[in-house]
Amino acid sequence: MTILRAQDLAINFGGIKAVDGITFDVNKGEIFTIIGPNGAGKTTIFNLISRIYQATSGKLVFDGDDITHMPPHRIAGRGIARTFQNVELFEHATLLQNLLLGQHAHRKTRPWEEVLFLPRVRVAEREIRRRVEEIIDFLDLQHYRDVVVQHLPYGVRKVIEVARALCTQPKLILLDEPSSGLNVEETEDLSFWIRDIRDDLGITVVMVEHDLALVNDVSDRVMAVNYGRLIATGTPADVQNHPDVIKAYLGG
Repeated sequence: MTILRAQDLAINFGGIKAVDGITFDVNKGEIFTIIGPNGAGKTTIFNLISRIYQATSGKLVFDGDDITHMPPHRIAGRGIARTFQNVELFEHATLLQNLLLGQHAHRKTRPWEEVLFLPRVRVAEREIRRRVEEIIDFLDLQHYRDVVVQHLPYGVRKVIEVARALCTQPKLILLDEPSSGLNVEETEDLSFWIRDIRDDLGITVVMVEHDLALVNDVSDRVMAVNYGRLIATGTPADVQNHPDVIKAYLGG
């Protein structure tokens, strides 16, 4: 079952075609990875899906609904979460406070009810905290829950960003170069968590990644792009052995 479909997706910046008519499907429950050299358009595709950018042409369908022109602030509530290449956290807040912010898109209480802290608000607050604590346990972050983020190592902050995205209760998560800046041990842990996000939480994963060992380890399918165009789609081995991919991405 297809959860995400991009059809003839394109965006131009002036005379530059950053994404040039790409079509692809992502199946529900899949780990789908986008690879390509720097400047190939990978993160731009993520920005189109998460609606940070408006497509010049083409169509995006998520979970059966056309989201091509959906306002960006509605995307998290619709069921799409993402991380960024550079860690985007509130540095002066604790891990717990950062994760509680991730639940904001799903709050159903009204502002006046929250000001009065009515019973309905208290019940919702307990449920939110329960879900956050589950994500902390899921990613083994208990030791850091009350630590201010700016005092934590970079690798831990990368995991916290994944945790905050998971706290939005997504159906699909976009991981933008999740292994960037991680050491070998941290990348190995990441590979387990990516599979667990899919297998245990039932969340579809779309990932942009340069680490081909990680790509091979976790991906069901891979899409290679270059100059904003699709080169090949298939298994990790098939795509990496494709002559155009070798030429564009692997330097062959």
